[in-house]
Amino acid sequence: MSMFCYQCQEAAKNEGCTVRGVCGKNEAVSNLQDLLIYTLKGISQLVLKAEEAGVSVPSTDHFIMNGLFVTITNANFDDAAIVQTIKDGLELRDSIKDTLTENGVSLDGLHDAAQWTCATEAELLAKADAPEVGVLATENEDVRSLRELIIYGVKGMAAYAEHAYNLGKTSDEVNKFMVKALAATLDNTLSADDLVALTLETGKFGVDTMAMLDAANTGAYGNPEITEVNIGVRNNPAILVSGHDLKDFEQLLEQTKGTGVDVYTHGEMLPANYYPAFKKYDNFVGNYGNSWWKQNEEFETFNGPVLFTTNCIVPPKGDQGSRIYTTGASGYPGCTHIVADENGVKDFSAIIEHAKKLNPPTEIENGTIVGGFAHAQVFALADKVVDAVKTGAIKKFFVMAGCDGRMKSRDYYTEFAEALPKDTVILTAGCAKYRYNKLPLGDIGGIPRVLDAGQCNDSYSLAVIALKLKEVFELNDINELPIAYNIAWYEQKAVIVLLALLYLGVKNIHLGPTLPAFLSPNVAKVLVETFGIAGIGTVDEDVELFMA
Repeated sequence: MSMFCYQCQEAAKNEGCTVRGVCGKNEAVSNLQDLLIYTLKGISQLVLKAEEAGVSVPSTDHFIMNGLFVTITNANFDDAAIVQTIKDGLELRDSIKDTLTENGVSLDGLHDAAQWTCATEAELLAKADAPEVGVLATENEDVRSLRELIIYGVKGMAAYAEHAYNLGKTSDEVNKFMVKALAATLDNTLSADDLVALTLETGKFGVDTMAMLDAANTGAYGNPEITEVNIGVRNNPAILVSGHDLKDFEQLLEQTKGTGVDVYTHGEMLPANYYPAFKKYDNFVGNYGNSWWKQNEEFETFNGPVLFTTNCIVPPKGDQGSRIYTTGASGYPGCTHIVADENGVKDFSAIIEHAKKLNPPTEIENGTIVGGFAHAQVFALADKVVDAVKTGAIKKFFVMAGCDGRMKSRDYYTEFAEALPKDTVILTAGCAKYRYNKLPLGDIGGIPRVLDAGQCNDSYSLAVIALKLKEVFELNDINELPIAYNIAWYEQKAVIVLLALLYLGVKNIHLGPTLPAFLSPNVAKVLVETFGIAGIGTVDEDVELFMA
Protein backbone atom coordinates (compact mmCIF):
# COMPACT_ATOMS: atom_id res chain seq x y z
CA MET A 1 0.00 0.00 0.00
CA SER A 2 1.20 3.53 -0.78
CA MET A 3 -0.54 5.11 2.25
CA PHE A 4 -2.70 4.13 5.17
CA CYS A 5 -5.32 6.32 6.82
CA TYR A 6 -8.40 5.37 8.80
CA GLN A 7 -9.02 8.49 10.86
CA CYS A 8 -12.44 9.40 9.35
CA GLN A 9 -15.79 7.64 9.05
CA GLU A 10 -15.48 7.26 5.29
CA ALA A 11 -12.32 5.10 5.46
CA ALA A 12 -12.45 2.72 2.49
CA LYS A 13 -14.39 -0.47 3.28
CA ASN A 14 -14.45 0.80 6.88
CA GLU A 15 -10.88 -0.50 7.08
CA GLY A 16 -8.61 2.23 5.75
CA CYS A 17 -7.62 4.17 2.65
CA THR A 18 -4.51 2.63 1.08
CA VAL A 19 -4.18 4.26 -2.36
CA ARG A 20 -6.04 7.56 -2.15
CA GLY A 21 -8.17 9.02 0.59
CA VAL A 22 -11.93 9.02 0.12
CA CYS A 23 -11.59 12.63 1.32
CA GLY A 24 -9.54 13.34 -1.81
CA LYS A 25 -6.03 13.51 -0.37
CA ASN A 26 -3.34 11.71 -2.34
CA GLU A 27 -0.65 9.43 -0.95
CA ALA A 28 1.93 12.23 -0.78
CA VAL A 29 -0.31 14.44 1.37
CA SER A 30 -1.34 11.51 3.58
CA ASN A 31 2.25 10.45 4.23
CA LEU A 32 3.37 14.02 4.86
CA GLN A 33 0.59 14.43 7.40
CA ASP A 34 1.87 11.29 9.12
CA LEU A 35 5.37 12.74 9.14
CA LEU A 36 4.11 16.00 10.61
CA ILE A 37 2.42 14.10 13.46
CA TYR A 38 5.62 12.07 13.90
CA THR A 39 7.59 15.31 14.19
CA LEU A 40 5.14 16.74 16.71
CA LYS A 41 5.56 13.61 18.83
CA GLY A 42 9.33 14.10 18.81
CA ILE A 43 8.98 17.76 19.78
CA SER A 44 6.66 16.72 22.62
CA GLN A 45 9.15 14.20 23.94
CA LEU A 46 11.80 16.91 24.08
CA VAL A 47 9.45 19.36 25.80
CA LEU A 48 8.77 16.78 28.53
CA LYS A 49 12.50 16.19 28.93
CA ALA A 50 13.02 19.93 29.35
CA GLU A 51 10.26 20.11 31.97
CA GLU A 52 11.80 17.24 33.91
CA ALA A 53 15.18 18.98 33.85
CA GLY A 54 13.72 22.38 34.75
CA VAL A 55 15.10 23.94 31.56
CA SER A 56 13.21 26.74 29.82
CA VAL A 57 12.86 26.12 26.06
CA PRO A 58 11.09 27.96 23.20
CA SER A 59 7.29 27.73 23.35
CA THR A 60 5.77 25.00 21.20
CA ASP A 61 2.12 25.55 22.17
CA HIS A 62 0.77 27.21 19.04
CA PHE A 63 2.95 25.25 16.66
CA ILE A 64 1.68 21.95 18.06
CA MET A 65 -2.00 22.92 18.04
CA ASN A 66 -1.74 24.29 14.49
CA GLY A 67 0.27 21.31 13.28
CA LEU A 68 -2.36 18.92 14.62
CA PHE A 69 -5.14 20.99 13.03
CA VAL A 70 -3.43 20.82 9.62
CA THR A 71 -3.78 17.01 9.66
CA ILE A 72 -7.52 16.90 10.39
CA THR A 73 -9.66 15.37 7.63
CA ASN A 74 -10.45 17.81 4.79
CA ALA A 75 -8.32 20.60 6.28
CA ASN A 76 -5.18 20.84 4.18
CA PHE A 77 -4.36 19.20 0.85
CA ASP A 78 -1.35 21.41 0.07
CA ASP A 79 1.75 19.21 0.18
CA ALA A 80 4.10 22.17 -0.19
CA ALA A 81 2.55 23.89 2.83
CA ILE A 82 2.80 20.71 4.90
CA VAL A 83 6.45 20.25 3.90
CA GLN A 84 7.18 23.78 5.08
CA THR A 85 5.39 23.12 8.37
CA ILE A 86 7.52 20.03 8.92
CA LYS A 87 10.68 22.04 8.18
CA ASP A 88 9.57 24.69 10.67
CA GLY A 89 8.95 21.91 13.19
CA LEU A 90 12.43 20.47 12.72
CA GLU A 91 13.94 23.91 13.23
CA LEU A 92 11.91 24.38 16.43
CA ARG A 93 12.76 20.87 17.59
CA ASP A 94 16.48 21.34 17.02
CA SER A 95 16.50 24.66 18.86
CA ILE A 96 15.05 22.82 21.87
CA LYS A 97 17.72 20.13 21.57
CA ASP A 98 20.44 22.79 21.43
CA THR A 99 19.06 24.46 24.55
CA LEU A 100 18.96 21.15 26.40
CA THR A 101 22.53 20.31 25.38
CA GLU A 102 23.76 23.75 26.46
CA ASN A 103 22.22 23.09 29.88
CA GLY A 104 23.93 19.73 30.23
CA VAL A 105 20.80 17.62 29.68
CA SER A 106 21.54 14.23 28.16
CA LEU A 107 19.67 13.39 24.96
CA ASP A 108 20.27 9.67 25.30
CA GLY A 109 17.29 7.41 24.74
CA LEU A 110 15.32 9.78 22.52
CA HIS A 111 12.90 8.22 20.06
CA ASP A 112 13.70 8.53 16.35
CA ALA A 113 10.81 11.03 16.10
CA ALA A 114 12.96 13.43 18.11
CA GLN A 115 16.17 12.74 16.19
CA TRP A 116 15.53 12.17 12.49
CA THR A 117 17.17 14.64 10.13
CA CYS A 118 17.05 15.55 6.45
CA ALA A 119 19.54 17.57 4.46
CA THR A 120 17.32 17.90 1.41
CA GLU A 121 13.64 17.96 0.62
CA ALA A 122 14.05 14.64 -1.18
CA GLU A 123 15.23 13.09 2.09
CA LEU A 124 12.24 14.60 3.87
CA LEU A 125 9.86 13.08 1.32
CA ALA A 126 11.62 9.72 1.64
CA LYS A 127 11.18 9.86 5.41
CA ALA A 128 7.45 10.47 4.93
CA ASP A 129 7.26 7.09 3.16
CA ALA A 130 9.28 5.29 5.83
CA PRO A 131 7.46 2.43 7.62
CA GLU A 132 8.34 3.73 11.11
CA VAL A 133 6.43 6.97 10.51
CA GLY A 134 2.86 5.90 9.70
CA VAL A 135 -0.03 4.52 11.71
CA LEU A 136 0.94 0.89 11.05
CA ALA A 137 4.34 1.37 12.72
CA THR A 138 2.63 0.21 15.94
CA GLU A 139 2.32 -3.50 15.36
CA ASN A 140 0.07 -4.46 18.27
CA GLU A 141 -3.48 -3.89 17.02
CA ASP A 142 -4.95 -2.88 20.37
CA VAL A 143 -2.11 -0.53 21.31
CA ARG A 144 -2.32 1.02 17.84
CA SER A 145 -6.07 1.47 18.23
CA LEU A 146 -5.75 3.22 21.59
CA ARG A 147 -2.85 5.39 20.44
CA GLU A 148 -4.78 6.54 17.40
CA LEU A 149 -7.94 7.13 19.44
CA ILE A 150 -5.91 9.42 21.68
CA ILE A 151 -4.21 11.18 18.76
CA TYR A 152 -7.51 11.77 16.95
CA GLY A 153 -9.02 13.12 20.14
CA VAL A 154 -6.06 15.46 20.58
CA LYS A 155 -6.43 16.60 16.95
CA GLY A 156 -10.01 17.64 17.66
CA MET A 157 -8.91 19.28 20.91
CA ALA A 158 -6.21 21.22 19.06
CA ALA A 159 -8.74 22.55 16.53
CA TYR A 160 -10.93 23.94 19.29
CA ALA A 161 -7.90 25.26 21.18
CA GLU A 162 -6.76 27.14 18.08
CA HIS A 163 -10.13 28.87 17.67
CA ALA A 164 -9.92 29.98 21.30
CA TYR A 165 -6.29 31.05 20.81
CA ASN A 166 -7.35 33.25 17.90
CA LEU A 167 -9.66 35.04 20.32
CA GLY A 168 -6.96 35.50 22.94
CA LYS A 169 -7.83 32.52 25.16
CA THR A 170 -5.40 29.74 25.94
CA SER A 171 -4.80 27.17 28.67
CA ASP A 172 -1.41 26.00 29.91
CA GLU A 173 -3.04 22.84 31.22
CA VAL A 174 -4.59 21.96 27.84
CA ASN A 175 -1.35 22.73 26.01
CA LYS A 176 0.65 20.58 28.44
CA PHE A 177 -1.79 17.73 28.04
CA MET A 178 -1.45 17.74 24.25
CA VAL A 179 2.32 17.42 24.71
CA LYS A 180 1.88 14.64 27.27
CA ALA A 181 -0.53 12.70 25.04
CA LEU A 182 1.61 12.97 21.91
CA ALA A 183 4.74 11.87 23.76
CA ALA A 184 2.85 8.98 25.36
CA THR A 185 2.19 7.44 21.95
CA LEU A 186 5.97 6.89 21.65
CA ASP A 187 6.20 5.15 25.03
CA ASN A 188 6.29 1.38 24.62
CA THR A 189 6.23 0.84 28.39
CA LEU A 190 2.59 1.96 28.65
CA SER A 191 0.09 -0.88 28.95
CA ALA A 192 -3.32 -1.04 27.33
CA ASP A 193 -4.82 -0.08 30.71
CA ASP A 194 -2.53 2.96 30.86
CA LEU A 195 -3.71 4.00 27.40
CA VAL A 196 -7.37 3.51 28.31
CA ALA A 197 -6.85 5.83 31.29
CA LEU A 198 -5.14 8.36 29.01
CA THR A 199 -8.08 8.12 26.61
CA LEU A 200 -10.48 9.18 29.37
CA GLU A 201 -8.08 11.93 30.40
CA THR A 202 -8.22 13.12 26.80
CA GLY A 203 -11.98 13.42 27.24
CA LYS A 204 -11.48 15.44 30.41
CA PHE A 205 -9.29 17.97 28.61
CA GLY A 206 -11.71 17.92 25.70
CA VAL A 207 -14.39 19.24 28.07
CA ASP A 208 -11.97 21.90 29.34
CA THR A 209 -11.06 22.97 25.81
CA MET A 210 -14.67 23.25 24.65
CA ALA A 211 -15.50 25.24 27.78
CA MET A 212 -12.60 27.57 27.00
CA LEU A 213 -13.78 28.04 23.42
CA ASP A 214 -17.35 28.63 24.56
CA ALA A 215 -16.12 31.37 26.89
CA ALA A 216 -13.98 32.86 24.11
CA ASN A 217 -16.84 32.91 21.59
CA THR A 218 -19.49 34.25 23.94
CA GLY A 219 -17.07 36.72 25.53
CA ALA A 220 -16.26 38.18 22.13
CA TYR A 221 -19.63 37.97 20.38
CA GLY A 222 -22.31 37.48 23.05
CA ASN A 223 -24.43 34.44 23.84
CA PRO A 224 -26.14 32.88 20.83
CA GLU A 225 -29.82 33.78 20.72
CA ILE A 226 -32.87 32.34 18.98
CA THR A 227 -32.56 33.50 15.39
CA GLU A 228 -34.48 33.05 12.17
CA VAL A 229 -31.74 32.67 9.58
CA ASN A 230 -32.44 33.79 6.03
CA ILE A 231 -31.63 31.09 3.45
CA GLY A 232 -32.49 33.20 0.40
CA VAL A 233 -30.25 35.64 -1.48
CA ARG A 234 -29.93 39.31 -2.45
CA ASN A 235 -28.82 40.78 -5.75
CA ASN A 236 -25.31 41.84 -4.70
CA PRO A 237 -21.91 40.28 -5.35
CA ALA A 238 -21.00 38.16 -2.35
CA ILE A 239 -18.47 36.05 -0.45
CA LEU A 240 -19.33 32.65 1.01
CA VAL A 241 -17.60 31.65 4.26
CA SER A 242 -17.09 28.04 5.28
CA GLY A 243 -15.35 26.41 8.25
CA HIS A 244 -15.54 27.30 11.94
CA ASP A 245 -13.34 30.28 12.86
CA LEU A 246 -15.40 33.22 14.14
CA LYS A 247 -12.42 35.58 14.37
CA ASP A 248 -11.81 35.22 10.63
CA PHE A 249 -15.51 35.79 10.04
CA GLU A 250 -15.50 38.97 12.11
CA GLN A 251 -12.50 40.39 10.27
CA LEU A 252 -14.10 39.69 6.90
CA LEU A 253 -17.35 41.37 7.95
CA GLU A 254 -15.45 44.44 9.13
CA GLN A 255 -13.52 44.69 5.87
CA THR A 256 -16.60 44.24 3.66
CA LYS A 257 -18.60 47.03 5.33
CA GLY A 258 -19.62 49.62 2.78
CA THR A 259 -18.04 47.77 -0.17
CA GLY A 260 -21.29 46.59 -1.72
CA VAL A 261 -20.23 42.98 -1.13
CA ASP A 262 -22.54 40.70 0.85
CA VAL A 263 -21.43 37.84 3.11
CA TYR A 264 -23.12 34.45 3.55
CA THR A 265 -22.28 31.45 5.72
CA HIS A 266 -22.01 27.85 4.54
CA GLY A 267 -21.84 24.52 6.36
CA GLU A 268 -20.45 24.79 9.87
CA MET A 269 -20.33 28.58 9.73
CA LEU A 270 -24.15 28.72 9.89
CA PRO A 271 -24.15 29.32 13.70
CA ALA A 272 -22.38 32.66 13.17
CA ASN A 273 -25.90 33.90 12.40
CA TYR A 274 -26.88 33.32 16.03
CA TYR A 275 -24.32 35.67 17.65
CA PRO A 276 -25.58 39.17 18.54
CA ALA A 277 -22.31 40.87 17.56
CA PHE A 278 -22.62 39.85 13.92
CA LYS A 279 -26.18 41.07 13.49
CA LYS A 280 -25.05 44.69 13.25
CA TYR A 281 -23.55 44.08 9.80
CA ASP A 282 -26.08 45.04 7.14
CA ASN A 283 -24.22 43.05 4.49
CA PHE A 284 -24.42 39.80 6.45
CA VAL A 285 -27.30 38.18 4.61
CA GLY A 286 -27.71 34.67 6.03
CA ASN A 287 -26.82 31.08 5.14
CA TYR A 288 -26.39 29.68 1.64
CA GLY A 289 -26.76 25.98 1.00
CA ASN A 290 -26.29 22.97 3.17
CA SER A 291 -23.65 20.64 4.52
CA TRP A 292 -19.97 20.65 3.51
CA TRP A 293 -20.19 17.71 1.12
CA LYS A 294 -22.60 19.54 -1.18
CA GLN A 295 -20.14 22.36 -1.76
CA ASN A 296 -19.15 21.54 -5.35
CA GLU A 297 -22.70 22.04 -6.65
CA GLU A 298 -23.50 24.90 -4.25
CA PHE A 299 -20.28 26.80 -4.91
CA GLU A 300 -21.14 26.61 -8.59
CA THR A 301 -24.48 28.38 -8.10
CA PHE A 302 -23.12 30.80 -5.51
CA ASN A 303 -20.97 32.39 -8.25
CA GLY A 304 -18.77 34.39 -5.88
CA PRO A 305 -15.51 33.54 -4.10
CA VAL A 306 -15.39 31.21 -1.09
CA LEU A 307 -13.30 31.60 2.06
CA PHE A 308 -12.33 28.44 3.98
CA THR A 309 -11.42 29.34 7.55
CA THR A 310 -10.82 25.71 8.60
CA ASN A 311 -11.42 22.17 7.41
CA CYS A 312 -14.38 20.85 5.35
CA ILE A 313 -12.70 21.33 1.95
CA VAL A 314 -13.85 19.05 -0.86
CA PRO A 315 -11.36 19.04 -3.77
CA PRO A 316 -12.81 21.63 -6.18
CA LYS A 317 -14.03 20.75 -9.65
CA GLY A 318 -13.30 22.63 -12.85
CA ASP A 319 -12.35 26.24 -12.32
CA GLN A 320 -13.86 26.49 -8.82
CA GLY A 321 -10.36 26.48 -7.34
CA SER A 322 -9.77 29.94 -8.80
CA ARG A 323 -12.56 31.23 -6.54
CA ILE A 324 -11.40 29.47 -3.37
CA TYR A 325 -9.34 31.23 -0.71
CA THR A 326 -7.97 29.51 2.38
CA THR A 327 -6.65 30.72 5.71
CA GLY A 328 -5.47 29.30 9.03
CA ALA A 329 -4.82 25.55 9.03
CA SER A 330 -6.68 25.01 5.75
CA GLY A 331 -5.04 24.82 2.37
CA TYR A 332 -5.40 23.51 -1.18
CA PRO A 333 -2.87 23.55 -4.02
CA GLY A 334 -3.37 26.49 -6.37
CA CYS A 335 -5.77 28.34 -4.08
CA THR A 336 -4.85 31.72 -2.59
CA HIS A 337 -3.85 31.40 1.07
CA ILE A 338 -4.33 34.42 3.34
CA VAL A 339 -2.01 34.72 6.34
CA ALA A 340 -2.21 36.95 9.40
CA ASP A 341 0.30 39.67 10.14
CA GLU A 342 2.22 39.86 13.41
CA ASN A 343 -0.87 41.33 15.11
CA GLY A 344 -3.20 38.59 13.92
CA VAL A 345 -4.85 40.80 11.31
CA LYS A 346 -5.73 39.29 7.93
CA ASP A 347 -6.04 41.33 4.76
CA PHE A 348 -9.11 40.14 2.85
CA SER A 349 -8.95 42.86 0.18
CA ALA A 350 -8.07 40.37 -2.58
CA ILE A 351 -11.17 38.23 -2.04
CA ILE A 352 -13.35 41.33 -1.68
CA GLU A 353 -12.13 42.76 -4.98
CA HIS A 354 -12.57 39.34 -6.58
CA ALA A 355 -16.20 39.23 -5.39
CA LYS A 356 -16.97 42.60 -7.02
CA LYS A 357 -16.11 41.14 -10.44
CA LEU A 358 -18.46 38.16 -10.17
CA ASN A 359 -22.22 37.65 -10.38
CA PRO A 360 -24.51 37.62 -7.34
CA PRO A 361 -25.55 34.24 -5.94
CA THR A 362 -28.22 32.20 -7.71
CA GLU A 363 -31.08 31.43 -5.34
CA ILE A 364 -31.42 27.71 -4.58
CA GLU A 365 -34.00 28.00 -1.77
CA ASN A 366 -35.76 30.65 0.29
CA GLY A 367 -37.33 31.18 3.66
CA THR A 368 -35.75 30.81 7.09
CA ILE A 369 -34.45 28.22 9.52
CA VAL A 370 -34.28 28.63 13.30
CA GLY A 371 -31.24 28.14 15.53
CA GLY A 372 -29.38 29.63 18.46
CA PHE A 373 -30.27 27.21 21.26
CA ALA A 374 -26.93 27.18 23.08
CA HIS A 375 -26.93 26.68 26.85
CA ALA A 376 -27.60 30.31 27.87
CA GLN A 377 -30.63 30.52 25.60
CA VAL A 378 -32.01 27.17 26.76
CA PHE A 379 -31.49 28.20 30.39
CA ALA A 380 -33.59 31.28 29.63
CA LEU A 381 -36.35 28.87 28.57
CA ALA A 382 -35.68 26.47 31.44
CA ASP A 383 -39.03 26.90 33.20
CA LYS A 384 -40.89 26.22 29.97
CA VAL A 385 -38.77 23.19 29.16
CA VAL A 386 -38.96 21.71 32.66
CA ASP A 387 -42.72 22.21 32.76
CA ALA A 388 -43.07 20.44 29.41
CA VAL A 389 -41.12 17.48 30.76
CA LYS A 390 -43.05 17.34 34.04
CA THR A 391 -46.43 17.46 32.27
CA GLY A 392 -45.37 14.83 29.77
CA ALA A 393 -45.58 17.17 26.79
CA ILE A 394 -41.93 16.29 26.14
CA LYS A 395 -41.30 12.58 26.65
CA LYS A 396 -37.68 12.46 25.57
CA PHE A 397 -34.75 14.46 24.22
CA PHE A 398 -32.54 13.03 21.50
CA VAL A 399 -28.99 14.30 21.19
CA MET A 400 -28.26 14.02 17.47
CA ALA A 401 -25.10 16.09 17.36
CA GLY A 402 -22.02 15.42 15.26
CA CYS A 403 -21.08 15.40 11.61
CA ASP A 404 -22.69 14.97 8.24
CA GLY A 405 -21.16 13.10 5.32
CA ARG A 406 -21.85 12.12 1.75
CA MET A 407 -22.59 8.42 2.14
CA LYS A 408 -26.12 7.18 1.35
CA SER A 409 -26.24 5.49 4.75
CA ARG A 410 -26.64 8.92 6.36
CA ASP A 411 -30.20 9.12 5.06
CA TYR A 412 -30.83 7.12 8.23
CA TYR A 413 -30.61 10.32 10.30
CA THR A 414 -33.23 12.13 8.22
CA GLU A 415 -35.56 9.13 8.42
CA PHE A 416 -34.89 8.74 12.16
CA ALA A 417 -35.78 12.39 12.82
CA GLU A 418 -38.99 12.02 10.79
CA ALA A 419 -39.92 8.80 12.61
CA LEU A 420 -39.51 10.16 16.15
CA PRO A 421 -42.75 10.61 18.10
CA LYS A 422 -44.16 14.14 18.12
CA ASP A 423 -43.54 14.46 21.86
CA THR A 424 -39.76 14.29 21.47
CA VAL A 425 -37.18 17.04 20.95
CA ILE A 426 -33.89 16.84 19.03
CA LEU A 427 -30.84 18.56 20.55
CA THR A 428 -28.21 19.09 17.87
CA ALA A 429 -24.88 20.74 17.13
CA GLY A 430 -22.49 20.33 14.24
CA CYS A 431 -23.26 19.79 10.58
CA ALA A 432 -25.29 16.64 11.36
CA LYS A 433 -28.23 19.05 11.68
CA TYR A 434 -28.42 19.50 7.92
CA ARG A 435 -30.03 16.06 7.74
CA TYR A 436 -33.18 17.37 9.47
CA ASN A 437 -33.00 21.10 10.26
CA LYS A 438 -35.22 22.00 7.30
CA LEU A 439 -37.85 19.35 7.96
CA PRO A 440 -41.32 20.55 9.10
CA LEU A 441 -41.11 18.84 12.49
CA GLY A 442 -43.14 21.49 14.31
CA ASP A 443 -42.92 22.46 17.97
CA ILE A 444 -44.14 21.47 21.41
CA GLY A 445 -45.90 24.32 23.14
CA GLY A 446 -43.74 26.82 21.29
CA ILE A 447 -40.51 24.85 21.82
CA PRO A 448 -39.12 23.86 18.40
CA ARG A 449 -38.60 20.12 18.02
CA VAL A 450 -35.09 20.77 16.66
CA LEU A 451 -32.93 22.84 19.02
CA ASP A 452 -29.66 23.75 17.27
CA ALA A 453 -26.91 24.74 19.70
CA GLY A 454 -24.38 25.63 16.98
CA GLN A 455 -21.11 24.22 15.68
CA CYS A 456 -19.66 20.82 16.58
CA ASN A 457 -17.73 22.39 19.47
CA ASP A 458 -21.08 23.60 20.82
CA SER A 459 -21.81 19.99 21.74
CA TYR A 460 -20.39 21.37 24.98
CA SER A 461 -23.64 23.33 25.29
CA LEU A 462 -25.62 20.11 25.04
CA ALA A 463 -23.57 18.59 27.85
CA VAL A 464 -24.10 21.70 30.00
CA ILE A 465 -27.84 21.54 29.32
CA ALA A 466 -27.94 17.87 30.34
CA LEU A 467 -26.03 18.58 33.55
CA LYS A 468 -28.41 21.45 34.34
CA LEU A 469 -31.45 19.22 33.82
CA LYS A 470 -29.86 16.61 36.12
CA GLU A 471 -29.58 19.31 38.77
CA VAL A 472 -33.12 20.60 38.24
CA PHE A 473 -34.65 17.14 38.50
CA GLU A 474 -32.39 16.28 41.46
CA LEU A 475 -31.02 13.15 39.87
CA ASN A 476 -27.90 11.28 40.93
CA ASP A 477 -26.83 10.17 37.49
CA ILE A 478 -26.90 12.00 34.15
CA ASN A 479 -28.05 8.74 32.58
CA GLU A 480 -31.34 8.90 34.53
CA LEU A 481 -32.44 11.83 32.37
CA PRO A 482 -34.95 11.28 29.53
CA ILE A 483 -32.13 11.85 27.03
CA ALA A 484 -30.93 9.42 24.37
CA TYR A 485 -27.77 9.82 22.30
CA ASN A 486 -27.79 8.94 18.60
CA ILE A 487 -24.69 10.66 17.25
CA ALA A 488 -23.26 10.77 13.74
CA TRP A 489 -19.51 11.14 13.36
CA TYR A 490 -17.14 11.91 10.51
CA GLU A 491 -13.81 13.34 11.65
CA GLN A 492 -11.59 13.98 14.62
CA LYS A 493 -13.53 16.79 16.24
CA ALA A 494 -16.37 14.33 16.67
CA VAL A 495 -13.88 12.00 18.36
CA ILE A 496 -13.05 14.55 21.06
CA VAL A 497 -16.76 15.26 21.55
CA LEU A 498 -17.35 11.53 22.07
CA LEU A 499 -14.47 11.23 24.54
CA ALA A 500 -15.74 14.31 26.39
CA LEU A 501 -19.19 12.74 26.76
CA LEU A 502 -17.63 9.51 28.04
CA TYR A 503 -15.58 11.47 30.58
CA LEU A 504 -18.79 13.17 31.78
CA GLY A 505 -20.25 9.74 32.42
CA VAL A 506 -22.72 9.55 29.54
CA LYS A 507 -23.49 5.94 28.63
CA ASN A 508 -25.33 4.05 25.90
CA ILE A 509 -24.31 6.36 23.07
CA HIS A 510 -25.21 5.05 19.64
CA LEU A 511 -22.59 6.02 17.07
CA GLY A 512 -22.96 5.81 13.31
CA PRO A 513 -23.38 5.35 10.50
CA THR A 514 -20.46 2.97 11.20
CA LEU A 515 -18.25 2.46 14.20
CA PRO A 516 -14.72 3.83 13.69
CA ALA A 517 -12.37 1.66 11.66
CA PHE A 518 -9.57 2.53 14.09
CA LEU A 519 -11.29 0.66 16.94
CA SER A 520 -9.80 -2.82 17.19
CA PRO A 521 -12.24 -5.58 18.24
CA ASN A 522 -10.82 -5.60 21.76
CA VAL A 523 -10.93 -1.82 22.17
CA ALA A 524 -14.47 -1.74 20.78
CA LYS A 525 -15.39 -4.43 23.30
CA VAL A 526 -14.07 -2.29 26.16
CA LEU A 527 -16.15 0.67 24.99
CA VAL A 528 -19.25 -1.51 24.66
CA GLU A 529 -18.86 -3.18 28.05
CA THR A 530 -17.78 -0.07 29.97
CA PHE A 531 -19.85 2.65 28.33
CA GLY A 532 -22.55 0.87 26.37
CA ILE A 533 -21.32 2.25 23.04
CA ALA A 534 -23.32 0.77 20.17
CA GLY A 535 -23.83 1.20 16.46
CA ILE A 536 -27.10 1.92 14.69
CA GLY A 537 -29.71 -0.48 13.33
CA THR A 538 -32.81 0.21 11.29
CA VAL A 539 -34.80 3.37 11.94
CA ASP A 540 -37.85 1.52 13.27
CA GLU A 541 -35.80 -0.77 15.51
CA ASP A 542 -33.81 2.14 16.95
CA VAL A 543 -36.84 4.35 17.60
CA GLU A 544 -38.50 1.47 19.45
CA LEU A 545 -35.30 0.77 21.40
CA PHE A 546 -34.78 4.41 22.42
CA MET A 547 -38.42 5.00 23.38
CA ALA A 548 -38.66 1.81 25.47
